[in-house]
Amino acid sequence: MNRYFESLWHILANTGKDGETADLAESVPDAGRPLPVIWLLGKTGAGKSSLIRALTGLSAAEVGNGFEPCTRTADMLDFPEDLPVMRFLDTRGLGEAGYDPTEDLSACEERSHVLLVVARLDDPVQREVAAAIASVRKRRPDTPIIVVHTGADLLPEEQTRFRARQQIQQVFEQAARKTLPAIETSLLPGATFDLEKGIDSLVTELDNIIPDIALVLVQEERRGVERGAFSEVRARVLWYASAAAASDVPPIVGAVTVPAIQAQMLRRLGQHYGVEWSRFRMVEFTLALGTGAAARFGASYAVRQLVKLIPAYGQTVGAAAAGTISFAATYALGRAAAFYLHRTQQALAIDTTELRALYADSLKKARHERR
Repeated sequence: MNRYFESLWHILANTGKDGETADLAESVPDAGRPLPVIWLLGKTGAGKSSLIRALTGLSAAEVGNGFEPCTRTADMLDFPEDLPVMRFLDTRGLGEAGYDPTEDLSACEERSHVLLVVARLDDPVQREVAAAIASVRKRRPDTPIIVVHTGADLLPEEQTRFRARQQIQQVFEQAARKTLPAIETSLLPGATFDLEKGIDSLVTELDNIIPDIALVLVQEERRGVERGAFSEVRARVLWYASAAAASDVPPIVGAVTVPAIQAQMLRRLGQHYGVEWSRFRMVEFTLALGTGAAARFGASYAVRQLVKLIPAYGQTVGAAAAGTISFAATYALGRAAAFYLHRTQQALAIDTTELRALYADSLKKARHERR
């Protein structure tokens, strides 16, 4: 175990459990179960609403009245309304005059699990849609993409329809830089092209990726539950971070007070989550956090104490910097510990990659907010 965390462990093991310095808490927002989100992207008139009606069995009126604003120009529809099992995101038609899709693309790509690119076979000009596909692939390369070619009923001649599909498909696949699954369907029920067959093919494609989506949803739900649990103790962690920052202003003193405050914070977090900090758990937490981070964690205190001994500079700039770093380090430690304790409480494996990313992100944000 790193020396710094070794000292934290000794403080935890040898300090009494009474004498709580503060008991602050925040309310916990209700965390709804995440839904699989299907994002429909295409030009105006591509048939997105018709596709939703075919997938859900809803009428045009039900689809139109069921959408709620997601952004200023994008809407979402939960299906079924009373007990939803999926969510549709529908963006404004790309290519419309005066419409900048940047906001919609950013909002929808963060919320969606699968992208349905809808294009009419009789509309070969798909530059805006291809650009959107390229943007999504660049920022979220793992998002599954399915191309839905609509309007098969508008091109009854098979060879004409085949060439149109190949042309559009090539544009989209060049933008995505990979082969994309694709299906054909008509725009209107009762058309000569078999609408039901096309929708069945789409459902089959969706079924192929459901296991991956389900895994993502489980991970999202766990993250949501963990964030909800942390919100109960976030104010307390902030209090300890502030106390550590205040105690680290005088020279040398912080070398003693900061570890003691952090150890008290870890103890209280352990009590909150119902997990005792045994030596094994402290070692596991230290290793999960990473030996590099642990080494920097302890070494930084020694450096800051020496800097504060420099006349004039140390009492001003050095002291302020020490307070900021102690605040951020303590908050990040508390955030990472809360994640570790929650996973331990739920008997879940500790995801070291997620823990380290959470610690680094918390450290960065806390330092920024403290300035």
